[in-house]
Amino acid sequence: MEGLEKNTLSGIEVYIRARYPLLTIVSWEEERVEEALASLAARLNKKLFFWSVTRGLHAQGEAMQSQRRSFSPNTTDPLEALEEIFKFVDAAIFLFKDFHPYLRDPAVIRKLREVTRHLRSSHKTLIFVSPTMGIPLELEKDITVVDFPLPALPQLQILLDSILEQVRESAKKNITIEEATRERLLKAALGLTLKEAENCFARALVLRGKLSDEELGIILTEKEQAIRKSGLLEYYRTDTSIAGVGGLDNLKEYFEKRSQAFTEKARLFGLPPPKGVLLIGVQGCGKSLCAKAISREWSLPLLRFDVGKVFASLVGSSEENIRRAIAIAESVAPALLWIDEIEKAFAGTSSSHLSDAGTTSRVFSTFLTWLQEKTAPVFVMATANNISILPPELLRKGRFDEIFFVDLPIQPEREEIFRIHIQKKGREPAKFDLPRLAAESKGFSGAEIEEAVVSGLYEAFYGGEELTEEHIITAIRETVPLSRTMMEDIQRLREWAKERARRATRYESDT
Repeated sequence: MEGLEKNTLSGIEVYIRARYPLLTIVSWEEERVEEALASLAARLNKKLFFWSVTRGLHAQGEAMQSQRRSFSPNTTDPLEALEEIFKFVDAAIFLFKDFHPYLRDPAVIRKLREVTRHLRSSHKTLIFVSPTMGIPLELEKDITVVDFPLPALPQLQILLDSILEQVRESAKKNITIEEATRERLLKAALGLTLKEAENCFARALVLRGKLSDEELGIILTEKEQAIRKSGLLEYYRTDTSIAGVGGLDNLKEYFEKRSQAFTEKARLFGLPPPKGVLLIGVQGCGKSLCAKAISREWSLPLLRFDVGKVFASLVGSSEENIRRAIAIAESVAPALLWIDEIEKAFAGTSSSHLSDAGTTSRVFSTFLTWLQEKTAPVFVMATANNISILPPELLRKGRFDEIFFVDLPIQPEREEIFRIHIQKKGREPAKFDLPRLAAESKGFSGAEIEEAVVSGLYEAFYGGEELTEEHIITAIRETVPLSRTMMEDIQRLREWAKERARRATRYESDT
């Protein structure tokens, strides 16, 4: 046992020795939990029994077809099983699998409360294992929740070595992996169960006959499946590179210096994983584009967090949803969590007690606490356009590593943006007067520059001509940029950012 799992087992052992009557282990991995409890039961000199609705109560290692059963077949009934625990005399650990549906039955709840009183004065412990908690109100003070961690790097390392050994023995094929590649593969597999990681490695070997950087996509596909099933986070596939982001030199340099921050080398150097950044600025100036580009540059899965999906109709479900979303993001870590227009997501937290009985406030509080205290390598990239509704608690030191202000692009940056978008449309940028285009588009955002190129293409196509800078200039002159319609708002934003945020670019605005 290594790392977090060892700490978790130590915690469970303390609970058992202190005679905590009921424990709930939240995990998808029954087999790992069984193995862990088997070693713990042996160390504590306790018997270990399992329960499932299909087999009832049975001893560890007892065959399904065994003629000598430890308990009656009637123990498939939850009430019968709990009665047998009540009667059992010796020191023991009872592991009940997927018991949470029965915790809605008033008779089962009542029986559990009676059994709990008995367990406190005995050497027996009842443990539930399930992917979800589902604790009824009546048992909240009796049940202790334990999160069983997903496999850490050492366990994945053992798994990978075991698979490679099997390939050597069965296929007589010796597969070598460079150390840097091995680390990237193992890091990518973090957040998967042992079975999922085994499937990924095996699938890569079957499809490609090797394990290299090219097989990282197979592992990320498995993570994508886990995220899609949740319904709370969206997995974004992106082909945007940092070279596709015009300007923002300070921001790019910041990300470049942290590009290796999630590696084992960084950890051994003593570096903590970076927490994240808040990008505040004018709409259409590349904040969201940066999130997509950094995901690719850092080879991290990009998860878009739509906070609106958290607020469900059932009372209490919103708080559970935010915890689930956070748990899912941490389970696939290292990952990049992207929250677009965060000010809209948490608007109205101060008046939440009047509008929604405090739900928004509680969800926001849960999120803030996680931002402040998280240790999992989840890099949060949040964007905001409107500071007037931005909750001030988000701006406190410790929530984000840095706050950047993204302003409208200046002349050299506009040239670069035109170059990028003209090239994307299959044209040669050298054939266009980029300085002239940049001068004509003073006050334009990156998104408006892109739209000007697209509009120019439409004009050229309609006229049966090849795209020229004149087509683009016509489109520019017909556009009223956001910097003109929202001049006062942008100026207020700049004034606010002067003393509160780092500039994303090295240059002062020319508008």
